Amino acid sequence: MVMKQNVIDDYNLLSGQQKAAILMLSLDEERSASLFSLMDDEEIKELSVIMASLGKINSNIIEQLIVEFNEKITNTGSLVGTYESTERLLAKALDKDRVSIIMEEIRGPAGRTMWDKLGNVNEHVLANYLKNEYPQTIAVILSKIKAEHAAKVIALFPENFAMEIVMRMLRMDSVQKEVLDSLEKTLRKEFMSNLSKSTRRDAHELIADIFNSLDRNTENRFMDALEERNRESAERVKSLMFTFEDLTRIDSQGIQILLRNVDKDKLAVALKGASDTLKDLFFNNMSTRAGKIIKEDMDAMGPVRMRDVEEAQQYIVATAKDLANSGEIVVSEGKDSDELVY
Repeated sequence: MVMKQNVIDDYNLLSGQQKAAILMLSLDEERSASLFSLMDDEEIKELSVIMASLGKINSNIIEQLIVEFNEKITNTGSLVGTYESTERLLAKALDKDRVSIIMEEIRGPAGRTMWDKLGNVNEHVLANYLKNEYPQTIAVILSKIKAEHAAKVIALFPENFAMEIVMRMLRMDSVQKEVLDSLEKTLRKEFMSNLSKSTRRDAHELIADIFNSLDRNTENRFMDALEERNRESAERVKSLMFTFEDLTRIDSQGIQILLRNVDKDKLAVALKGASDTLKDLFFNNMSTRAGKIIKEDMDAMGPVRMRDVEEAQQYIVATAKDLANSGEIVVSEGKDSDELVY
């Protein structure tokens, strides 16, 4: 007996959870894993169950979802999440007693949630904020986070200042609950809120990354749909996207560094679908022997599926982005100010 597969073809019937599940499935594994890492176990379990039960999803559903997601995230402006706004949203969907239980769990005992969050802040960022505080205040804060993280923070202070903090920690008795509550409130208001604002990612950059992860046909469809809805946003997203052909914006030294960091088998597949200009760029920065080997591999593999070529090209682009973000290579923006003068 053959069971009929469930097919989702009506966007208006989708729940918010189903939309989230479809969005996760539309991303590549690396980006989905990054999002999963930000969720707790219950959220992952709930979303995974929905993902597994979706069945077949028509392409027009995915297109509508991406367009709606883009519109909402670009029109929202800045977002500020608070306990109060979260509680109001929960109250619209759940009964009062359930909301109270959930909010109590979120807030937790005094200081718990805040110290956990503080323990995940980069040590350089935290040290830079604390350097202007009183040694006693710093001592209390460092005593509440994990020892390994506190060690990284205190190592960034001048030795005399660091030792003053250490001495305060050695002489510190139990801290009164009122003091911790006040300190937590200050940290949440002055530090964590500013941190979340300063690290909020531009919405167009997020969409550009998502579009970069789609196959070429889907990407073109979504971009066409976005242009019909909002041409200005579409142009902004286009300018932020980085494709395989954009590797021509990397100089010879950068291409040589890139070649040392990519899998040669994947490079051969990626070049099967590249322009002659891009092929020449790579081959001109290889040794004659290495270039010959790559060309022989390309000839030997025969016809290659476009899907495999695009996946290999995305891998090369992702590696180039990582190298650019770490400062190992430079990607020119194509402006006169970026041209190299010899």
